[in-house]
Amino acid sequence: MDTEDYERLQKAGKRHLWMHFSRHGAYDDDHDIPVIVKGDGMHIWDAKGRKYLDGLAGLFVVQAGHGREELAQAAARQAAELPFFPIWTFAHPNAIMLAERIASYAPGDLNRVFFTTGGGEAVETAWKAAKQYFKLTGKPLKTKVISRQVAYHGTPHGALSITGIPALKQMFEPLVPSTVHVPNTNFYRAPEHGDDLEAFGRWAADRIEDAILAEGPDTVAAVFLEPVQNAGGCFPPPPGYFQRVREICDRHDVLLVSDEVICAFGRLGEMFGATKFGYQPDMITCAKGLTSGYSPLGAMIASDRIMEPFLEGHNSFAHGYTFGGHPVSTAVAMANLDIFEREDLNGHVLRNEGAFRGTLEKLLDLDIVGDVRGDGFFYGIELVKDKATKETFDEEESEKLLRGFLTKALFDNGLYCRADDRGDPVIQLAPPLIADQSHFDEMEQVLRSVLSEAQNLL
Repeated sequence: MDTEDYERLQKAGKRHLWMHFSRHGAYDDDHDIPVIVKGDGMHIWDAKGRKYLDGLAGLFVVQAGHGREELAQAAARQAAELPFFPIWTFAHPNAIMLAERIASYAPGDLNRVFFTTGGGEAVETAWKAAKQYFKLTGKPLKTKVISRQVAYHGTPHGALSITGIPALKQMFEPLVPSTVHVPNTNFYRAPEHGDDLEAFGRWAADRIEDAILAEGPDTVAAVFLEPVQNAGGCFPPPPGYFQRVREICDRHDVLLVSDEVICAFGRLGEMFGATKFGYQPDMITCAKGLTSGYSPLGAMIASDRIMEPFLEGHNSFAHGYTFGGHPVSTAVAMANLDIFEREDLNGHVLRNEGAFRGTLEKLLDLDIVGDVRGDGFFYGIELVKDKATKETFDEEESEKLLRGFLTKALFDNGLYCRADDRGDPVIQLAPPLIADQSHFDEMEQVLRSVLSEAQNLL
């Protein structure tokens, strides 16, 4: 891109584009907006021609990698034949066939697929479906939701209410009432349980039952949990955790919603995280990797039990989205799932997840690295002020470390990933599912260089 075009983009972007989750005050005459113009395989390029390793799959999205022409071609073919039609009363072949295919992957009797355009809408859909399900089955007081502290479930008002990050919610209050938050599965920050991971898992699951009993079982509709919690830095479930949660939900007639907007479609080496960890949800929410990001699409997948009262008489679910189940997006999803099966992307993750973990764990020799945790191709590296005591950074120190140094330094060194402090400060890595040892090594080398410099600045 020549200088004139680049400067025109910067001027227009700073004047007109309202970017998401962005501090616009940071972009002044001396600081440009990073503009990404191309992707191919594991890499992206900016408008100045610089190449970066995509260590975050865009945003936990580009499972099959960048530059897949067959996905672009699938979109173009469908747009030429039927560019748009809603699935309000009517249907189109792609929505039908994709729903059938997703149901074939989903665990148990999760056979009903409600399409959305993204993950927050899928979470919103699941809560509304749970509320109406209980109204239709004679339990109208069951409306409340339990979720975990520091967990992120989306930005629509309902999904944001389920989110357990107070700082993200304060500017938008009052939110939807009737949400309760319980401890998450951050074993690194659970010293009272010593080395007994299973005991910690039982303790964490039992806090869900405590919350149900405190609120009253006749008022609680659902529990929303991610298989591996994203915010806070990739908290995997302890052994037996989800099985105990399932028992608790069954005992109190509470629906278990597996929020897999990030974890579904290969991120953990299975189509669904619930399969990876061996539990049966009543609903799954998903998005991101369903199309590898080549077109927007999300879904809420429900069990036959949840669907049953909606099949009676004149009942209907008075909820939907104009672009949910879009013909082009569903065509792209079908082509994306073809790639999954043809190239065995899930198998690739399962065969290489140990190598990914092992490569990242090399960073534990740095004083600033307290913990490396996650599953599949989804990892968080927690940063600490004092490794021996696990002392974390205060708010000012975290600001200086993450936004003042790490985010820019990692990018300048050719690695796109995420530095985040919605919980304790972490760096998150979730590369496209085509990543191999050479990419793991490159990530480790950049991280080692930048983190070594960071700890010397403290």
